[in-house]
Amino acid sequence: MNTRVAKEFDYPALRKIYLESRRKNFYWADTEAMTLDDFDKHTEGEYIILAEEDNRILGFASLYLPDNFIHNLFVHPDFFGMSVGGLLLHASIEKMNKPIRLKCISENHAAIKFYEHKGWKKIVEEGNPSEKYWVMEYK
Repeated sequence: MNTRVAKEFDYPALRKIYLESRRKNFYWADTEAMTLDDFDKHTEGEYIILAEEDNRILGFASLYLPDNFIHNLFVHPDFFGMSVGGLLLHASIEKMNKPIRLKCISENHAAIKFYEHKGWKKIVEEGNPSEKYWVMEYK
């Protein structure tokens, strides 16, 4: 398994991963409103790293480099628990300057546990009552 910078020809696969992963795991959200086009809207202007093995894209991270911020980190549901997320997180940390921040939906307990296991700390919980999230930091 390796990481590399995403190219335009990777986007169809990345769109599918983004949609399928959110539909499967974001039980608190309106999954019917999610579309393939969301990927393009939600990663505009971001640096995208992908993880692949045997020419199959397993997941991606999108980074907003000016703020040292991980905006998205998604793994295809078929590859959960196979170290893809950890590899993408490591590649993201290597690309940015510390401290690095991200936001994680408070309802996404599995993701919060993952980040904490990797050394991230919860800083503050923000958002409105129906959409709370944790700002997390890695130093």
